[in-house]
Amino acid sequence: MSNEEARRGAAPTLDQARRQIARYGLDADPQAVLVAVRLMTAGARLDRASEVHFSRFGLSTGRYRLLVDLEDSDGEKSPSQLAKSLGVSRATVTGLVDGLEREGLVARRASTEDGRGAVVVLTARGARRLHDMAADHFTRVQALVSGLTADERGLFLDLLERITQRIGALTAE
Repeated sequence: MSNEEARRGAAPTLDQARRQIARYGLDADPQAVLVAVRLMTAGARLDRASEVHFSRFGLSTGRYRLLVDLEDSDGEKSPSQLAKSLGVSRATVTGLVDGLEREGLVARRASTEDGRGAVVVLTARGARRLHDMAADHFTRVQALVSGLTADERGLFLDLLERITQRIGALTAE
């Protein structure tokens, strides 16, 4: 792949995967490697596009996900619950909450279950932000997959779930 193709995000080809595997003298399935590489490439491009998309609403992808997670849980969760459900560290949640709190989209409150603990609460302003962006957001998200039939979307969801269950293959020691 040329530098220009790489810059534009051109997808690697099966021939490129075969050449790279042969270059290192490996016994690997070029199609499997190509699927994984294209998935990682698509994920990186989708991450960048998501950040552009959510910036329209004064949010990042992480901040949006935190707001939606709170909305889906009746507006209140502990920081550790948020970290677990978002799949991020407590430190990441702290940073997200700090920024959202400065904008009045969430608030920290003492836990009613444990006076020492705190919970993060979705404010009326945060709920309004989600409501105000919903029509544009869901129109764009739907357009992202509009080239797929309902059956293809169902299959895609199944395939994504199966791949997601194996992500640990990249991080295992």
